[in-house]
Amino acid sequence: MTNSPHSQNTRTEQLAHEKAAKSKKPSRRTVLIGSLAVLASAGGGAGWALDRFVIEHVEQTGVTSAAATSATTASETAASVTDTSYTSNLAKINITKTVTGSGSNQVTYFAADLKLQQGTVLASAFAKDSFGENITETTSAIAENNSAVFAINGDYYGFRDTGIVIRNGVAYRDKGAREGLAFYKDGSAKVYDETTTNADTLVSEGVWQTLSFGPAVVKNSKQVDGIDQVEVDTNFGNHSIQGQQPRTAVGIIDEKHFVFVVVDGRSEGYSIGVTMPELAQIMLDLGCETAYNIDGGGSSTMFFNGQLVNNPLGRNQERGTSDILFIAGQGEMQ
Repeated sequence: MTNSPHSQNTRTEQLAHEKAAKSKKPSRRTVLIGSLAVLASAGGGAGWALDRFVIEHVEQTGVTSAAATSATTASETAASVTDTSYTSNLAKINITKTVTGSGSNQVTYFAADLKLQQGTVLASAFAKDSFGENITETTSAIAENNSAVFAINGDYYGFRDTGIVIRNGVAYRDKGAREGLAFYKDGSAKVYDETTTNADTLVSEGVWQTLSFGPAVVKNSKQVDGIDQVEVDTNFGNHSIQGQQPRTAVGIIDEKHFVFVVVDGRSEGYSIGVTMPELAQIMLDLGCETAYNIDGGGSSTMFFNGQLVNNPLGRNQERGTSDILFIAGQGEMQ
């Protein structure tokens, strides 16, 4: 079933969900700090891990202006916005909420159908307008700082030091390690092998944004085999991406036509989350030819027109992340 994404649970339901959520998995940062405390008390010397996974490492500041971005963020005509849609001469966004199952097996997810006039309408931004490791803000905060009408969390590039990171046509990291997703200026997008190319080549070919997480869950309109066994990271403090989890995914329906999905999870009675194969089926049902998994868990967040759309972990509370994908508000909204 579908209805407005802003139809929120009653306060009683929220309190029940918050109580149930207390027994769920702690945040990635909490796990890291707790683990480091144990190491330190045991004389394990946790300084290296604090430096690698907790302390901010800013490599470049003021990246929005530094990018000299040609992102398309202006419109000659006024935009029209409702609780679930946005229309300008550059972008059309329609958001739906779907609830399946019931009781302990209920799943709630939100899908944003995006039709863009050109590929550069899809922009990206970093937490605190800075590139580096362990730099975080909530999706909503980053979105508001960049005048976004719509946003989802990105790939949490700042939690790892590998991958190819290209944002708004500028290369920030060139350490190919996994299966990535590339968005092009012409509005096309494709999954690619990071280890067979480099950032400069991709930029020269017209790549506008890259995501480095994965795996791809749909290719050629079919579920990818083996996605129920893939792990993205095995480094210190990382959660497995397998099992029933909150998810964020990007789907390609056609050139300049995408669908971004956020599945809530870890909140029994509201949304338990989905497995990788279940995520693939959601994307197939939405008409995706290709679909790619990005950072999930407590990071899974959708923002629209100044409000949080989903209910992260059933708590209505966002976790910090390092980056977002967004559509800037264009023209004067009516």
